[in-house]
Amino acid sequence: MLRQALFLILVVLLAPWIATAKLPDLDSASVTQMVQEIMKAHATYKKLTPPLIKRILQNYLEELDPNKSYFIEPDIHQWLEPSDETLNQILQEYNQGNFKVFEEIQRTMIHAIQRRHELEKQINIADLPKHVNPEEFKDMKWTNNAHDLLTRLIRIKAIQIETASKLNEDLKEKSFQRIAKRQAKYEEVILNTDPVQHKRLLLSNVLKATASALDAHTAYFTPEEATQFMINVQQRLFGIGAQLRDDINGFTVIKIIEGGPAALGKELKVKDRIIAVNGEPVVGMDIADAVELIRGEENTPVVLTVIRETSEGDHKKEEKLDVTLRRGEVVLKDTRYESAYEPFGDGVIVYLRLYSFYQDPESSSATDLSKEIQKMKEEHKVKGLILDLRYNSGGMLSQAVAVSGLFITKGVVVSIKDDDGKIQHLRDLDGKAIWDGPLIVLINRASASASEIVAQTLQDYGRALIVGDDHSYGKGTFQTFTLNTTSNNVVNPHGEYKVTRGKYYTVSGKSPQLTGVLSDVTVPGVLSETEIGEKFAKYPLENDRIKENFDDDLSDIPYAQRDKIRKLYKFDLQPRLTIYSKYLPTLKGNSTERLVQNKNYQNFLKELKKKDPDEENTEDFGQNDLQLTETYNIMKDLILLQHS
Repeated sequence: MLRQALFLILVVLLAPWIATAKLPDLDSASVTQMVQEIMKAHATYKKLTPPLIKRILQNYLEELDPNKSYFIEPDIHQWLEPSDETLNQILQEYNQGNFKVFEEIQRTMIHAIQRRHELEKQINIADLPKHVNPEEFKDMKWTNNAHDLLTRLIRIKAIQIETASKLNEDLKEKSFQRIAKRQAKYEEVILNTDPVQHKRLLLSNVLKATASALDAHTAYFTPEEATQFMINVQQRLFGIGAQLRDDINGFTVIKIIEGGPAALGKELKVKDRIIAVNGEPVVGMDIADAVELIRGEENTPVVLTVIRETSEGDHKKEEKLDVTLRRGEVVLKDTRYESAYEPFGDGVIVYLRLYSFYQDPESSSATDLSKEIQKMKEEHKVKGLILDLRYNSGGMLSQAVAVSGLFITKGVVVSIKDDDGKIQHLRDLDGKAIWDGPLIVLINRASASASEIVAQTLQDYGRALIVGDDHSYGKGTFQTFTLNTTSNNVVNPHGEYKVTRGKYYTVSGKSPQLTGVLSDVTVPGVLSETEIGEKFAKYPLENDRIKENFDDDLSDIPYAQRDKIRKLYKFDLQPRLTIYSKYLPTLKGNSTERLVQNKNYQNFLKELKKKDPDEENTEDFGQNDLQLTETYNIMKDLILLQHS
């Protein structure tokens, strides 16, 4: 979902939810009410404005034609570059529940579908271009005329046929049928003349376009999408435990979930491209349908036909193979964290990796890490601790505070500023650090949200060195959700939404919004050349800052209660430390020298610069994790420097 290396492009170039989801029960009044609720809660926008209307029009066009294979630019120029007068008129109509401009766009889409049918009749299958690079479909613009659109459709067809050629004749034919069926199903929804279904489709797209115009994280969910979102929030996956990206020539494995069937089987690899499931071609299939084929009853087998790229010297080749996995339930709590240690001198360096910030009646990220640290301290002489937050995209805000509290005594951890501009401080209050020795937090460009709170807070207090990619993801906003709105857990038939309520700031007053947390010692990893982060998202909120809160004035506490709380709280506050500052030049110099001398690492970096490293895991140059290995070396240097 991004303008970055991890781009999504559907094989048949369709809006996926339209073709698969049941349309929500919407009317003009319910849309107006939902938009008012979203605007009331939003951190920045409290009412629609002409600039927002322009965004909404752009989003609406992309909802109908996300991969720009139907419209041509002259069809839609009046909505891409509307005059101020037009925007004001649409705004007035929108506020009255009049969505006739979107009806007009919908009619234009119907004509575009008919034109595409005529263009496709001109495609000569026997005279298609060879070796079309899927990268050319990244960040596409609408074509200027029908001739250019035909060229685009020809090149899309060439990729589809080249991929299908790797299947046997029977499966190849099924693949083509699947593509045609998928396109027909999508167009059937658009062309549906039933006035109720037509209205629901239009209003669903209006809500999606409006919500996403506010910022990168505000969104409207159809009922089916809301149900799937609930599953994701509960951190439960079903099937094989692999994360897939929907590409133009199959479904690429971008991550294998530790502890899941795919990880345990060890046959499926990151970057494998799935083209069939149990003999059923998935080229041209929506990702939701492909996942349904992969899912099934526990302990039943599923056969994935994959294309795997291998290298022989300077030459690359593709091989097709079948991978058989046994289905199982993947519950992310089973891989919420891991721990290890490495002997060093007369003690050990402890390694803790946290995958998410979680909490349930049985456990939480902070209590689990606390127990693990206590256990390590009882069994070993702990010399230093590495907290690995790579790929950790966040979780519960309260747990970000609690995990930070494991390493500081007491004080402000994070401040949140809501849609009214009110600032509330979240504090660690227990007054005890579980570990107060050498500490490194390892990040990469996918470390986001709660991970950034922990990393930046510990950096602010001088309690930890930040090591890893040059910066983290850069998400400094928080959202609230309208899920579970009824007592029996039923999703609203109108759909649900999430809305960005405000930003968060660490004790220094800085927000990681857009910038991310900056590393003290940069050690490039597999994502270090990847355009990933909030700044590449659509309509991100701007960065700002508030005053620092190292000297906590309790300004968010009611005045009458401050004196009482001050007596209980304002002692043993975490001081702002500078213990690592004098070691930084040496640590940076030593690390740079090691990386320059390490031919293995240099080859790794060269490979990263050759292509977009869009996987979250990698088979890399004879070592399991080069970035982590160097982080251990930095910790060893730090321990020696402190002891000397």
